[in-house]
Amino acid sequence: MKKFLFVLLMVLLAVQQLYTLPGCANIVPPSGGPRDSLPPILESATPADSSRNVKSTKVTLNFDEFVELQNVQQALIISPLPKNFPDVSFKLKTVTVRMKDSLESNTTYTLQFGEAIKDFTEGNVLKNFNYTFSTGPYIDSLELKGNVVLAENGKTDTTLLVMLHSTGDDSAVVKEKPRYITRLDNKGNFVFTNLPPKTYYLYALKDDGGTRRYMSEKQLFAFADSAVRISGKNAPVTLYAYAGSAAPTAANLATALNANRPKKNTSGESRLKYTTNLSAGQHDLLKDFIMSFEEPLKTFDSLKIRLYTDSVFNPASSYRFELDTLGRHLTLFNTWKENTSYHLVMDKEFAADSAGKKLLKTDTLTFLTKKLSEYGSFKIRFKNLDIQLNPVLQLLSNDVLYQSIPLTGNEISKALFPPGEYELRILYDRNKNGKWDPGNFFGKKLQPELVKPVSRKITVKAGGANEFDITL
Repeated sequence: MKKFLFVLLMVLLAVQQLYTLPGCANIVPPSGGPRDSLPPILESATPADSSRNVKSTKVTLNFDEFVELQNVQQALIISPLPKNFPDVSFKLKTVTVRMKDSLESNTTYTLQFGEAIKDFTEGNVLKNFNYTFSTGPYIDSLELKGNVVLAENGKTDTTLLVMLHSTGDDSAVVKEKPRYITRLDNKGNFVFTNLPPKTYYLYALKDDGGTRRYMSEKQLFAFADSAVRISGKNAPVTLYAYAGSAAPTAANLATALNANRPKKNTSGESRLKYTTNLSAGQHDLLKDFIMSFEEPLKTFDSLKIRLYTDSVFNPASSYRFELDTLGRHLTLFNTWKENTSYHLVMDKEFAADSAGKKLLKTDTLTFLTKKLSEYGSFKIRFKNLDIQLNPVLQLLSNDVLYQSIPLTGNEISKALFPPGEYELRILYDRNKNGKWDPGNFFGKKLQPELVKPVSRKITVKAGGANEFDITL
């Protein structure tokens, strides 16, 4: 028995020795103690940060703790932008960058790591870490600052990239990668650092595909009106981003045509199906009545659909119907009376859709209009409103545009308006068409129309007058 215990003890000691050998070591986070909340700290770099006359294409960064990389392909930005993305690796406390391209002479390089580096144990991110070196005798030190605003709503999209191109040809943003790239901060501001005193062309775009190019009119895009000469006296630049409508292609035209073709009725249902914009059987006095059909109408006879009022079915007057060009929406225009019952009587033959379906029998749709007391009124007085810029007041409810009202003076009143909280914006309507228009970069070089958010919201209460004074 003693001999067996001795052998077992020797085996356990041998196993322990194996696990303590250097080749078998693992990085294990220490247990116990306070949680580490600090990001890694750079202790040394080869070449040293801000080195001059650098020839090596390899950069080694040494930190005070074990590190790892995350999303490095997306996070790391190198300026000037190389043709090929470098090899980036990490081991223990070291991050290594091996450039695949030859270095340009007399050029300042900046490596912006964004949030690519974090510590191994707790995942604390080293945010906005930059490393700079020069292949020449000096470090370029000029800057260009600015911000990017979404022209349509005055808000910020921090995922946009800001770019500097060396050539001013329109095709450069489509065919070529930029010379310099930088990101926006959480307020939409940007800064290019370590720039040489040269002339560049400034753009911003949404780079979902990682191409660094302007690929589609649906892409958010912004451009400066003129070239920017980098000097020590550059004023901040504001770019206004917009997205236009892409030109129709054969593929999406075919999709649109197929959507309007008659569909086979596979459900066995032979009844004409529709929905309305009624809410709980009530109709909004400020809206037109709309019927929406499951499939486009092939035939419609306005003489076979009639509107009546009250319980005795008095014929309504001065109403009319209008079918949209796709045949899917039928609008009833009428001057609605408050708190009144309406009856829409539809003959069986009033309409047939593209699948040949009709009503099974004469149908009557009854609804009640809202009371005037369910609405409020408002008056807004503006200060510092420039009427010469054709301002249009936009009212939004839950981030959805509810109504646009052209402003011809410093006051606007609405006698009947739905109660609720509204966000306000001012559209400067350059072409006076009542809606926001995007820019046009190719050819016209036309900036988008601008929308300025109003810092305060208004709350319209039912059954009374609401007045507001707003300074722009």
